Amino acid sequence: MQDGVVYALFNNQGGPRGDREFVLPNWWMGMTATDRGRHRIGFNGMLSLDALTVGKSGYSELFQAGEILEGEPLVDRQHPHDFLMQLAASWRVSMGGARALTIAGGPAGEPTLGPVAFMHRQSAAGLPFAPLGHHTFDATHVSFGVVTASVDLGRVTIEGSVFNGREPDDDRWDLDLGRLDSVAGRVWFRPAEHWELQASTGRLRDAESQDAGDTQRTTASVGWIRNRQDGFDAWTTGWGMNAGHGEQRHGTFGEFTIERGPHFAAARVDVQQLELDKWLPAASVDEHEHSGTAVAFTVGGGRRVLARRGFEGVLAFQLTVNRSPEALRSTHGAAPVAGQIYFRLRLPGMRMWQMRMSSGMGH
Repeated sequence: MQDGVVYALFNNQGGPRGDREFVLPNWWMGMTATDRGRHRIGFNGMLSLDALTVGKSGYSELFQAGEILEGEPLVDRQHPHDFLMQLAASWRVSMGGARALTIAGGPAGEPTLGPVAFMHRQSAAGLPFAPLGHHTFDATHVSFGVVTASVDLGRVTIEGSVFNGREPDDDRWDLDLGRLDSVAGRVWFRPAEHWELQASTGRLRDAESQDAGDTQRTTASVGWIRNRQDGFDAWTTGWGMNAGHGEQRHGTFGEFTIERGPHFAAARVDVQQLELDKWLPAASVDEHEHSGTAVAFTVGGGRRVLARRGFEGVLAFQLTVNRSPEALRSTHGAAPVAGQIYFRLRLPGMRMWQMRMSSGMGH
């Protein structure tokens, strides 16, 4: 199995802090497995050339924050992914019926925390950018050192992991290995054919390099997917919270993608509490609430213009209207607007929707 995508994307972020650029975000994922009776052994890897095609500072996205660049917080930009996003192995053994045990892990992988990462969520298929709550929900999908265990019990799956919860540094070509001293647990529930619910929590040890101390991350999400002969309908909504350094910051999102034949439509709403001290001097932060709330409403759509030998090319657009926190309106404007026009090339192979490392190619 393989899946991969390259975006040739013109990005225009409005307002005083916006930027205009042409970037090429991309990723590739491959998986292989072999069955031996009740046992399945699998290997998977995920790569990205973002550091080369997007740059060390990533792409412009207003009110996005996470990780550091040259010793300073990276804000109003989505960081590039590391070259080696995942390198892991899995062992899955059937216990009869729908029951199975999976052990997975490796030097790069994802712990059992949060919903499916945004690039693998079917509901985000038509949304090329990371949600504003990326570092509240699914940023740990690239963790350098992780071991997980998962027990499938039919409609319920119970998972746990130990991992390195520290954010990667700004050298995107190396492995930032560290102690496996963070923990996470997650429960999936599938009450009916099209529904999938998850709740998870984890303690990340010294997650942020500039702020010593642990972060407790808790998330919950509900997803609905219906595949059709001529496309699919998929939506996801979620809530998450980061608690650490004496504060709690919440985020919510809702998104959908609808595909019919060569056409698709997509939308997302983000509501995210920000760490204002990453944008403002300490003296200015003291005059406001420590966490301001940003809202982003995104709509998009496109049409398939290429289908040859398994390759799929889509010409599409995306438009986002933001509402700035009051504390940042003097620097960002009250309602900056962003837009993108892009060509998406998807490689031949199986679409790895809803894939996660702990499933071991079993779900």
